Amino acid sequence: MERFVLGNRAALQDHIQQHQEIHVVMGNEACDLDSAVSALALAYFLAQTTPAPKAAFVPVLNIPRADFALRTETTFLLRERGIPDASLVFRDEIDLGGLHHAGLLSLTLVDHHVLPGADAALEEAVVEVLDHRPLERARGPPCQVTVEPVGSCATLVTERILQGPPGVLDRTTAALLHGTILLDCINLSPAAGKVTPRDVACVSLLEERFPELPARDAVFGALQAAKFDVTGLTTEQMLRKDLKVLSNDEAVVGISGVFEDLETFLLRPGLLQDLEAFCQARGYAGLVAMTVSFNQHHEPTRKLAVYSAQEPLRSTLCGALEEATAPSLLLRPLPSPWPCVAAYAQGNAVATRKKVLPILRAALGGLGAAGGPEEDVVPPPTPMNSLVEECPLAQAVPPLCPQDVLERVSRIAAGQPPGSPK
Repeated sequence: MERFVLGNRAALQDHIQQHQEIHVVMGNEACDLDSAVSALALAYFLAQTTPAPKAAFVPVLNIPRADFALRTETTFLLRERGIPDASLVFRDEIDLGGLHHAGLLSLTLVDHHVLPGADAALEEAVVEVLDHRPLERARGPPCQVTVEPVGSCATLVTERILQGPPGVLDRTTAALLHGTILLDCINLSPAAGKVTPRDVACVSLLEERFPELPARDAVFGALQAAKFDVTGLTTEQMLRKDLKVLSNDEAVVGISGVFEDLETFLLRPGLLQDLEAFCQARGYAGLVAMTVSFNQHHEPTRKLAVYSAQEPLRSTLCGALEEATAPSLLLRPLPSPWPCVAAYAQGNAVATRKKVLPILRAALGGLGAAGGPEEDVVPPPTPMNSLVEECPLAQAVPPLCPQDVLERVSRIAAGQPPGSPK
């Protein structure tokens, strides 16, 4: 892996100069650890296993390089595993539109499957999708689509790599995938509502292949501390650290994941002015801040703040969140220092932003990510790895051994239904 990443930039430039194909593997615009590691690991796997490849396989982190410092858990894990920032390729360092126009681009999407409106022209270049979100838009052949309800996209990448030649999975790649699944699935805690049996099985398989991997608790603790480390960050940086955007014809609304207790966040000096400046600079009519913290048992506490200087929009967003039933957020109002900021404790602690986004999207008229409306978008159902609505994981993770996962993946690769006879 290290040698592959170190050669990325040179391979990219060489193929551009030689007018040769470039196969980009790219995660979503949040570029969290799952997106970044999934892109790196899958690009590495494709480069190692594609017969006589003419294309350069290039993982691209889907943020500007200047924003990378905000992805504290990603910078921490890559640094720990000896992958220097300088060798990475960021979205503002590659002209995907120009490559596509020149007929040189193939694009694989990981950890998302719908391109934002600004990238609509790249749809023709998408050859594969690997995602763990509910499918919002169908893609026909020849695009290969793998969308499975697991806790981490890195789980799907791990399954893919484990089906390949045994020598491809090296220690660095295994450590990156192992840490990512643990962080994404809250250390495989059923109470957090994200883990599935396949995530558990992949972590076990990685530990079986590489017994020297650090203990789960140590890995999760270090990554969790790095992810929640907002030391020295301004309010603007905190809001930008984990930001998604929704829009309709009349308004654009930001949704920020904030890694600080809500009461502490609301007491930040100059917060109201910072919220106003943040929204004005980006043309946002409102902002929803979703804060999360964890206790010593890795159980999440979630709270919400809804900011807008426009009372009708604020009321619409608050009403949708308060009245939501799929899932119910079980909101309880909290004191707020300002009338333009509504604050809530969220009783349903397993309702992550992934489940809140469809509620807000519906409140804005069923429109999708910034850059224009998504046609025929229906708010996706609650994923089956959720504890909401008493899904099969409501009590505990069902038993599933690693061999079950490998057998299931083998059947998928062979084009057989998972439950077909042997």
